[in-house]
Amino acid sequence: MIRFGPAGNETSFYDQGYKNTFEAMEWLNNMGLNAYEYQCGRGVNIKEESAKKIGEYADRFGIAMSLHAPYFINMATTEVDKIESSLIHMRNSYTAAKQMKASRVCVHPGSFKGDTRENAIIRAHHFLKNFLDDINDESVIFCPEVMGKINQLGNLEEIIYLCAHDERILPTVDFGHLNARTHGSLRTAEDYEQVVLKMIDGIGMERTRIMHMHFSQIEYTEGGEKKHLTFEDTQYGPFFKDFIPVLYKYDLKPVVICESDDRMATDSLKSKTMYEQYRNRD
Repeated sequence: MIRFGPAGNETSFYDQGYKNTFEAMEWLNNMGLNAYEYQCGRGVNIKEESAKKIGEYADRFGIAMSLHAPYFINMATTEVDKIESSLIHMRNSYTAAKQMKASRVCVHPGSFKGDTRENAIIRAHHFLKNFLDDINDESVIFCPEVMGKINQLGNLEEIIYLCAHDERILPTVDFGHLNARTHGSLRTAEDYEQVVLKMIDGIGMERTRIMHMHFSQIEYTEGGEKKHLTFEDTQYGPFFKDFIPVLYKYDLKPVVICESDDRMATDSLKSKTMYEQYRNRD
């Protein structure tokens, strides 16, 4: 089943009188959405009781949970203190994910500053493999993310490399990031198809089919990602409607998390509606 949902809570959720994230599970279900990504970008600060309550309500309302790990993680660093700090953030993310019954943790690969991309991605692979060996729990899948800035580790090929070398890892293909770092390369269904074919070649059809996905329109500069936009923007892509024929053609069943600027759930529902209209067009 393809799943759609937001990254965090948009303002309209609170404007309607809701106060707590666990309440978002029923709210999303009533909208017709069935996924949610809890945001820990600034650190894992949620208490165990709150995390478990989110998981309980997610179960009740059929919401597939994922969690975004802190931005501070650098899987490619050579600095001992940063390695230790990154491992703490990884373990805290894993613990919170277990508590809220999240099956996927999205994580940024880090930086290759002062080294080659090739060396950095090999270090990131060893870091992630060793961490997964340590927790020894295949119920939580870590999903390294395609990043939006050119000077960040995490282009499409690097994320495929990480996933190809360990079947416990799935990619987070952020199509907004990918479009931004390639200066608007995703314009047609054929452009999206080339991405999917590259993934199939690298990690196989079955794992490509169930990839984790982020989707939003993003303004970009020469350096890549600048600002997240909404589906109302007509200048910057990528545009979800162009990806839908590829989703359908390859029978992809990803979790599609929308990261639109303060319209994450609203635009997620638009994604789902567009997909269903295409599927039912005959």
